[in-house]
Amino acid sequence: QVQLVESGGGLVQAGDSLRLSCAASGLTFSSYGMGWFRQAPGKEREFVAGINWRTSATYYADSVKGRFTVSRDNDKNTVSLQMNSVKPDDTAVYSCAARVGGVTTSVDYDYWGQGTQVTVSS
Repeated sequence: QVQLVESGGGLVQAGDSLRLSCAASGLTFSSYGMGWFRQAPGKEREFVAGINWRTSATYYADSVKGRFTVSRDNDKNTVSLQMNSVKPDDTAVYSCAARVGGVTTSVDYDYWGQGTQVTVSS
């Protein structure tokens, strides 16, 4: 049974930093592309960042480029999202997702975590 479990969310102030982690089990982690998505109230889920398995190539939404960094540890089966200089617009539920075919910015992923809430106050 595949499980993706996010952690690290919370309430922070604008300008602060936060690190999210996603622990994966039940899959061959190194065979998957991993993505981070977020969904704010009343809005559609959107791609935030992703990292591919073979090359560790990374991808970012324009809105987070230069502020967020995605990384993965294949030995520990974890993927992390370092969030710096957060803004109130970053407030959302953040979810990690796994895709056999590699990273895509669409929501076409094979497995999803339950998500962790990030709230940024101004």
